[in-house]
Amino acid sequence: MSAEQSVVGLHIVDTSLSVTDALDRLEAIAIAHGLTVFARIDFSADAARAGLPLPATETLLLGNAKAGTPLMAAQPTVAIDLPLRVLGWTDAAGKARLAFNDPEFLQKRHGFPSALIKNIAGLAALVAEAAQEDSAPAGITAAGVAQVTGAGERQ
Repeated sequence: MSAEQSVVGLHIVDTSLSVTDALDRLEAIAIAHGLTVFARIDFSADAARAGLPLPATETLLLGNAKAGTPLMAAQPTVAIDLPLRVLGWTDAAGKARLAFNDPEFLQKRHGFPSALIKNIAGLAALVAEAAQEDSAPAGITAAGVAQVTGAGERQ
């Protein structure tokens, strides 16, 4: 995928870090803000075990019950897209990228009340922080993060 291409419903963020390093940072940031990291899937490692080549490709699943539960209560189908996911991959040019679902796209897809978009909108700040090579992993101050993280409360 070139920088000019896009995928409907996804936010794509470039990073100078490797996929693994960027997702390591995102995992640390998420945990520091009280999110639960449910799983991390290393597709390239799975491909290698099957004898198939695949550039670095990993997905991190993360979330917070205080943010996600109101969405599922309002519209149960949104659970197919929760917990939140961040995909990291290396493109054909060797550039690492991170992608996640646009909260407004998810709202349109599932029809939960638009007032609940704020519950998942803070992921953008977490991903942006993780993608930056020169910043400390836990330095998030953006508005909206409190919603994704359940107002800073730990689970």
